[in-house]
Amino acid sequence: MARRPLPSILSTGSAQIARSRELARTAADSATDVLHPLITITRGLRRLAAAGRRRWTDTPKDKRGPLLFLAASVVLVVALAPYGPLLAVIALMAAAAWHGRDTVPPPAEGPDESQVKRLASLYEALIPYFSVEEDPAPLYTHGGDWEAVFPAHEFDPAGRISHLTIRYPAYFPDGESGARARIEQVLHAKSGRGREFRFAWDEEGNQLSVTVLTPLPLDIAAQPFVTAPGETVLGFTDSTEVQRTLPLTHGEQRRDVPPVVWRTGVRSTEPHLLVVGQPGSGTSTLLRSIALQALRHGDVVIVEGGGTGEYACLTGRDGVLAVECGVVGATAGLEWAAHETERRLVALNRARQAGHPPPADARRPLWILVDRPSAFAHVAATGDHADPQALLQVPLRHGRAANVTVVVAEQFDTADTLSEPVLQQTRARVVLGPASPGQLAEFLGAPSHTTPAAQVPAGRGYARLGNGPVLRLQVPRTPDPYDDATTDADRQAVLDLLPPRSHPAETLPAPMEHLPVEAGAESS
Repeated sequence: MARRPLPSILSTGSAQIARSRELARTAADSATDVLHPLITITRGLRRLAAAGRRRWTDTPKDKRGPLLFLAASVVLVVALAPYGPLLAVIALMAAAAWHGRDTVPPPAEGPDESQVKRLASLYEALIPYFSVEEDPAPLYTHGGDWEAVFPAHEFDPAGRISHLTIRYPAYFPDGESGARARIEQVLHAKSGRGREFRFAWDEEGNQLSVTVLTPLPLDIAAQPFVTAPGETVLGFTDSTEVQRTLPLTHGEQRRDVPPVVWRTGVRSTEPHLLVVGQPGSGTSTLLRSIALQALRHGDVVIVEGGGTGEYACLTGRDGVLAVECGVVGATAGLEWAAHETERRLVALNRARQAGHPPPADARRPLWILVDRPSAFAHVAATGDHADPQALLQVPLRHGRAANVTVVVAEQFDTADTLSEPVLQQTRARVVLGPASPGQLAEFLGAPSHTTPAAQVPAGRGYARLGNGPVLRLQVPRTPDPYDDATTDADRQAVLDLLPPRSHPAETLPAPMEHLPVEAGAESS
């Protein structure tokens, strides 16, 4: 069938509309320039009338008669005098033009005295790093012109720098991380501590842009996020880093916040996640948030090495296959997960060979959440048990094809005990809590282009999905609802997201006894 051309109004209408808008804007600007005197006089007459009305209102009633007589006498004298009416009209127009002028002073151009001192101080601090003795025409010299190297600068209401563009000489080694780190440290110290900065290096143009970042929101509680199947919200970041927002509720208010969305499934390039952080940084909170989102479309197996009962609220819930805290239960649960991964692979392979769609039990997502697996290593070694981390190798290597997702959370001080498959197969990374630039670069695979926050709240950190950029991250508040320190609002928010309990927790059988371990092993 031949393709029909678009109507002329659709193919050329946008250009005509743009030209029409430009003509209308030009005509409006021209009319404003021509009618500016008339607009000024009209504004002045309105102000004079308002002043006369206020004068009449403020005059006592017993004095209004003499005031009217005086005004009538003036009008009579003006009317009888030669050229009186003409002179009166001219005087009235002059007064209206005077009172109708724009009284708002024009904004001051350039920085004020305190801001000039701040920029000059920053210029002097950068001289040792951006100058060499062999340079015949250095940009940075003592007593030099700071305006030549700071082409753009902005200040906040407190007088501190909020945005700054810095020019530097071409011989500066901006490709070396150490040289960059020294400049960023100086800028952070001289431009106002206690704030987070983003540094954007333009190596081709020999320019550095410094921008102050707004704090990430800390008041976002757990709630059903508007996402598609296979999408998990890890937290929230800056609006300039992502091209998507999520509608959220905060009490009776609604707002749109940019999220960090992690995509899992058979087409995901980063199907597994590794979370590291300091104690109390919010790693368990992130795993709890992921579990609540995963239960909307899949099943969850939780292995907790800390033994603090952080996931007791999920025990016995629909979709939660097991919540294990001991080494024996953790080993049994991860063995079943490995057999289940193999069973799914066999089932999917047979369905493809027969030309059938994948079976439903192989399409349903399975999530394996492991919190602090290093806690089982010592216990397993002393009790002649296998290290549960070794059982994660099959789900990690083949989980994407079988729709199995693994999430591992560990602390910094025991991160060296993570097995090689965990470190190699977890391409999505999250670092929570205070961390040095070296730690961020080691675990995320790339340095962060922002300075660390002065005070790191719980759930605050950085995320990097695969080869993407390093993003600031704030995890939504998802505390343990059984913790006494949890507020009533946060507790109710988590309880509302929990699926119904299929049977009482105290009568729950052994979690792995009712799961088809043997069937999975035979199928594999």
